[in-house]
Amino acid sequence: MTDTERRTKAEDYYQKGNAYRKQSDWQHALECYNHAIELDPTSPAVRAKEMLDNILNYYCKEMFNP
Repeated sequence: MTDTERRTKAEDYYQKGNAYRKQSDWQHALECYNHAIELDPTSPAVRAKEMLDNILNYYCKEMFNP
């Protein structure tokens, strides 16, 4: 896969993650952001994931500590 293809695929995952986040589907959003970051470590998904992690850690601690 070329760098351009990787960035394009990463952008697709990032956008998909945003759509899941807007539906409050946190798990799928995080999965998409992680895929985007694997493909392109400079993706805006890095910041999106950090923000979502912060929100979930603040509001939903039981989600991470069942």
